[in-house]
Amino acid sequence: MVDLSLVPWAVVPPLLLLVYYYWRFANSPSLLRLLLFFVAGAISGFVALSLEWLVETQVNSFPFWRQTRTTLVGVALRQLLEVGPIEEGCKLIVVVALSWYFQRRQYRLRPTTVFLFTIAVALGFTAEENWIYFVHNTASILERSLSTPVHAMFSAPWGYALALSLPRYHPRVAKAWFNSVICHALVNVLSSAWRYPQPLSFLSYGLFPFLLWMFWRLEQLLRKVQRIPPITLISGYTPQHRFWQRGLVMFALILGGNAIFGLFLLLRNLSSVTPAQLFEPTILWFIFSRLLLNFTFGLIAWKIYRYLRNQVRSKRFSACVFRN
Repeated sequence: MVDLSLVPWAVVPPLLLLVYYYWRFANSPSLLRLLLFFVAGAISGFVALSLEWLVETQVNSFPFWRQTRTTLVGVALRQLLEVGPIEEGCKLIVVVALSWYFQRRQYRLRPTTVFLFTIAVALGFTAEENWIYFVHNTASILERSLSTPVHAMFSAPWGYALALSLPRYHPRVAKAWFNSVICHALVNVLSSAWRYPQPLSFLSYGLFPFLLWMFWRLEQLLRKVQRIPPITLISGYTPQHRFWQRGLVMFALILGGNAIFGLFLLLRNLSSVTPAQLFEPTILWFIFSRLLLNFTFGLIAWKIYRYLRNQVRSKRFSACVFRN
């Protein structure tokens, strides 16, 4: 018997995030229409799962694939040649088909509307994926809740390119789709790296910094599609200064991403602890030390971000005074 009590845990977090993005956009389409795209995204998830099963059945007949599929190289090939193209392809087809249908029946869709349709389909795909994970008991509710925006982050590049291209096709859509496939595959490979012996397991420490960068890219594309100036961090006039600032951005991503990773590991470790054990001195010290360490990393990353933003403001102010 399928436990129907897991359905809200699979569906509610993506729906809440969809409502959040709905309220962020001015002149958003109706919420009912977004729910239609959300449901279509969930259906595309089941289609993608079926296609992956068919492809997996065929490629397992090759001895080379059976020997390498459990290695990290095999996982990377599967993600890059099978999972990424199928999942991003299914989402893209749904967005293009439904957008073309509404555009034919009514009016030319705004770029913001197409981009919001992309987010709705991606979040519907996430709800379907949550359900599959819960049914097979391969991920916790905490893990899936934290990964709610990931498919939207995957699809953001081709969603933005599509938003600027419809009703016509532009080659940048294919280029952006390929970018999404690579990012999709890379995230899945990094999330699998911890299962392998060192030094391969150290690759998992690149997962959350990369996810943090993808979230930043999603927010930048959200601003651009609404014609809001993007947030600038690199403001140096010389190549050396710009190189130094890019290094600071990379350092902030590493610190901030792994601070989030550390808090995630702390919550996962505490999920098996009873309420009575939480007050034991050793566990309290463990919680305090991990919180202090990760919040320190996060604070340093935030300070770096504020420093770069202040550098941009001071240069703009200086340039304005100089012109006057």
